[in-house]
Amino acid sequence: MAAPRFLATRMAASRFLATTFRRRQRQPYKKSRSFTSTSAPRADFTHAVIGGGAVGLAIARRLQSHGPSVSTVLIERHRHVGTETSSRNSEVIHAGLYYGHGTLKTRLCLHGRRMLYALCDARRIPHSNCGKWIVAQDDAQMAELEKLHAVARELDVPTRFLAPDEARRREPDVRAARGVLESPTTGIVDSHAYMAFLQGDFEDRGGDCALGAAVTDVEAVDGGRGGYRIWTRTEGHLADDEPITAETVVNSAGLAAAEVQNMILPAHRHRELYYAKGSYFSYAAAHPKPTTLVYPAPTPGHGGLGTHLTIDMAGRVRFGPDVEWTDDPTDVKVNASRLAAALDDIQTYLPGLQRDAVDLDYCGIRPKLGRQSSVVGGRNFIDFHIVKEEGFEGFVNLLGIESPGLTSSLAIGEYVHGLLYK
Repeated sequence: MAAPRFLATRMAASRFLATTFRRRQRQPYKKSRSFTSTSAPRADFTHAVIGGGAVGLAIARRLQSHGPSVSTVLIERHRHVGTETSSRNSEVIHAGLYYGHGTLKTRLCLHGRRMLYALCDARRIPHSNCGKWIVAQDDAQMAELEKLHAVARELDVPTRFLAPDEARRREPDVRAARGVLESPTTGIVDSHAYMAFLQGDFEDRGGDCALGAAVTDVEAVDGGRGGYRIWTRTEGHLADDEPITAETVVNSAGLAAAEVQNMILPAHRHRELYYAKGSYFSYAAAHPKPTTLVYPAPTPGHGGLGTHLTIDMAGRVRFGPDVEWTDDPTDVKVNASRLAAALDDIQTYLPGLQRDAVDLDYCGIRPKLGRQSSVVGGRNFIDFHIVKEEGFEGFVNLLGIESPGLTSSLAIGEYVHGLLYK
């Protein structure tokens, strides 16, 4: 695997990439191009993917694999990939239980889970198919587990209810007063190792990474038929005068995705994102220490899946995330005032929890298209928005890519490729 190449650190990213393109083509660069429907093939890049999280990396890798004549640039505003939502989550490989029939989340999660396990096995990316318990403490929660089980059977996702004696034998410290639904295909992955592989493989295939390059403007020339001009700014520099050009643009900017799409689409099609801040908590005690992921039964209308127990690749237990709405997508400071409520939630399923061994850990922000439900069954369930925008040739727009985005990332790459080429 080639060593990661950190571009755009000493000069503006757009100027560097344009220079790179000129060197490859051995042609003089025309500062003012004539963008017509026939000029797009002369663009600097075939594809520009904005946003270097797990999903953006997977998309860029897939597009770069389209053929020997393509060129793809991944533009990321931070100096390293995956520093926002992709590295501040539970690192869970989801089974696909929560999102219902006919949704994009279900389709991409199911396909993405199979692809992710296969890739991790083939490339030795650290992961574990550890399974998950969803626990119910009363009749109302048990009814939610019954719904999940029914949906899972229809989707051919393995789930089963555990007998009380088996549950007590396997995880004696976990309380499930009314029942346990087991998901054996749920797992965990080292998201950092996964993203490092995606970046390295993308670059090995000839892709370019422009890191530390914030997109300041995007212009669709002739509705995208003449390609796109993209202006960027690096830290400590003003926006560049010279844009890079690309035949197609994929907006996978995560927390900044609405800002990027609003640069391209007309005002009446502008959208805003809502930000769900989730705090995570570490656990220092040696007991109790389950070896299975434990989730509370889903609450319809809730913005997440509850304050659950997860395990990292080193076997350390952690809890979270909770849900706290914020207007600031950069606010990743763990809120200490949330700890007491989180402890109460955790003790509903882990009564032996040593409260003084739980401490603040880290925080993540999930980009949402509304404050409605993350799971089917709640009011106004919100699906992924992954579309080839009408009236803008070659522009694929991704909004609200939260959970199960990590699990779905490889499948999303395939889906975006299909939107552009099938």
